[in-house]
Amino acid sequence: MKEKTNHSFEYLVNRRKFLQLGGLASVSAYLSLKFSDAGLLAKNLSGMLEKPKTNINDALKHTRTKYSLPGLYPGKVVKVTNDMITSEDKLNIAEIEKSFEKGLTSLTGKDLAESFNLLFEKNDIIGIKVNPVGPGRISTHLELVEIVIEWLKSNGVKSENIIIWDRFDYMLKDAGFTNDRFKGIRIEGLQTMDESALEGKTDDNSKWLDKDGNHISRNNFDLDCYYWADVEAPQDLGYLNQHVFNNKFSYFGKLITKELTKIINIPVFKNTGNGISMATKNIGYGSICNTGRLHKPLFFDVCTEVLAFPVIRDKLVLNITDGILGQYDGGPDANTKFIYNYNTLFFATDPFALDMVCHNLLLEKRKSMNVKVNEHPIFTDYLKYAEKLRLGITDLSKIELVEMN
Repeated sequence: MKEKTNHSFEYLVNRRKFLQLGGLASVSAYLSLKFSDAGLLAKNLSGMLEKPKTNINDALKHTRTKYSLPGLYPGKVVKVTNDMITSEDKLNIAEIEKSFEKGLTSLTGKDLAESFNLLFEKNDIIGIKVNPVGPGRISTHLELVEIVIEWLKSNGVKSENIIIWDRFDYMLKDAGFTNDRFKGIRIEGLQTMDESALEGKTDDNSKWLDKDGNHISRNNFDLDCYYWADVEAPQDLGYLNQHVFNNKFSYFGKLITKELTKIINIPVFKNTGNGISMATKNIGYGSICNTGRLHKPLFFDVCTEVLAFPVIRDKLVLNITDGILGQYDGGPDANTKFIYNYNTLFFATDPFALDMVCHNLLLEKRKSMNVKVNEHPIFTDYLKYAEKLRLGITDLSKIELVEMN
């Protein structure tokens, strides 16, 4: 693989402050503050409040394929730690490449070319789902994505068949996922959002509303493919600006339903309160709109049930958790004082086994740093729920963890 320059490790001083957004801020507060109250936790999360109905049964009716989650290697997680990846806050690209090759080939038992043939075909339209939150610091590393792209291209995938995507277009730009950096690669945000209007800096909504009063990103979502939950959405313009729709339907992006044939998921090793913001959350909340209404009643279950729909279940063939840096508190946005050099990459076709392993590793890290933790089952029950839906292996006694240095 060709030598590349290192840019994303530099902190982007002009990054937008995502914590200003009501949805993410409320999630962070909900997970860290309210979950510290045992009485409230027992009342809200242990059966006294009924879980809202969803259309999960509709998702389960569809016939499975050989690629359906948990994928070709159920319950297998490869952890590759390489202390040479970072040195004095600089990245060693060659060492990331070594770790990528070691991890992927250890997962499949094949070389890089044979591994590609197990998971992809040359004519696949491949979407790389990144996590741009915490841009330039704790977001998915540009260099790792470049290495993945070079692997795909070296096996015959055309540049125009590779799409880097996330839910918000401006976040991709803030995190450095631009056409200047990734020449020939399509960069796709499922939706746009007017930050000035959201933050109350302007009353002009023309940048995000069309003449009929609909969000300009409305046509980016597939009205025939959705995650329905019996939860009302706020009706204010601020919510609509951020979430595109304010009904009981969270629609999948047309990019996912109409274009992509395979998905590679590259989340980051970081927390969300006492939970994690890794593989399943990166896909679960990144694939649909109208999510703010789901945070309180269904926060974790969204990370499981959305992945049960065939448009995700049958296309998500590889997960690579970016642990070059880790963040053990203050997440999911970047909080520098909690970020550390972890120098680790994780590989799995099974995102639920991967998240169970990473949850426990992050829990150990939080304890070692004297962070007060809450080990209530709610923080892993959604992963165990995936076993019932045949989406993953989360019983630690059944997970095969391969650790390599």
